[in-house]
Amino acid sequence: MLKNMPVDPVQITKQLVDIESTTYNEGAAGAFLLEFLQAQGYAVEKMPVTQVSRSGLHQAPAGGTGERFNVYAAMPGVTPDVVLSTHMDTVPPYFGCTEDDEFLYGRGTCDAKGILAAQIAAADRLREAGVKVGLLFLVGEERDSAGAKEANLHPRGSRFLINGEPTENRLALASQGTLRAELWAKGRMAHSAYPELGESAINKLVEALHDVLAMPLPVDPEIGSSSLNIGIIQGGRAPNIISDKAEAHLLIRLVGPAEEVKQNILRTVGNRADVTFSLELPFVRMRKVGNLPTMVAKFTTDIPTLTAWGEPFLLGPGSIHVAHTPDERIAKKELLEAVDLYYELASSLVAL
Repeated sequence: MLKNMPVDPVQITKQLVDIESTTYNEGAAGAFLLEFLQAQGYAVEKMPVTQVSRSGLHQAPAGGTGERFNVYAAMPGVTPDVVLSTHMDTVPPYFGCTEDDEFLYGRGTCDAKGILAAQIAAADRLREAGVKVGLLFLVGEERDSAGAKEANLHPRGSRFLINGEPTENRLALASQGTLRAELWAKGRMAHSAYPELGESAINKLVEALHDVLAMPLPVDPEIGSSSLNIGIIQGGRAPNIISDKAEAHLLIRLVGPAEEVKQNILRTVGNRADVTFSLELPFVRMRKVGNLPTMVAKFTTDIPTLTAWGEPFLLGPGSIHVAHTPDERIAKKELLEAVDLYYELASSLVAL
């Protein structure tokens, strides 16, 4: 593509959605972005995300072993004032792009390949207007923010970071934090006809989870309440065997510091199970800009891990309510509106 041709965010979205890039399998999407952005005249950098960063790979339903890298782009020799950023990975299962007159459908249409396409189109307009803009596209956001952690070691001097997630084109005033916890219960196997000879790990785990669900969680009067989801439970050997092991994986959405919640979980579970905390991302507040409509994001983003890239803002087209579902979609009209909003927000920030 010639660099002086206009960027079509709808077409880019369709191309990206048709590339399978579930977490740990982002290499093909990264390769597409490298080639596309180079053709647009950017100086493009491939930022490797190493094997060491791939925590939790064994638990990922779509875990892979291919090359992983972030993509960073800016005009040659330019230190950006503002960087537009989102992620190229998606949750499983993968399904390609379809469309009708109003919507694009497919995995990643709103979370976050449509956003990525809108940011490329907005950056094209911003650089034409003389704004020093960069683009940062990351791997691993849907699992452990491994790409963001790597990128934070290599900042480019930007003053502002505009992160993209589905906020229905509203500027987020806050995003909830995340705490991931695992409970590991141990027991002793026995014949199920003689339960007194064994010790059921499942029973201990179920009782502990019952009490964890009854725990009070932090509430913020402006932002709302925290939430807790038990996403995975597994254990045991067979119906006629007293279970010797069982585990549960929890995810808590936070509206405040994690430490109080962690200590409460440990006290509540007691000696019924071992508890590990595998991921902790803090609650973040952000400021309002101009007359842009606002919201509060109940989900977590890469923002807490990109602290070296400037003051953060969160904005993007699409609804989080259809992200991670079989009905994932984005309105073409909303996608085009996002280009204008990214341009407006970035322009106003650098003009301050």
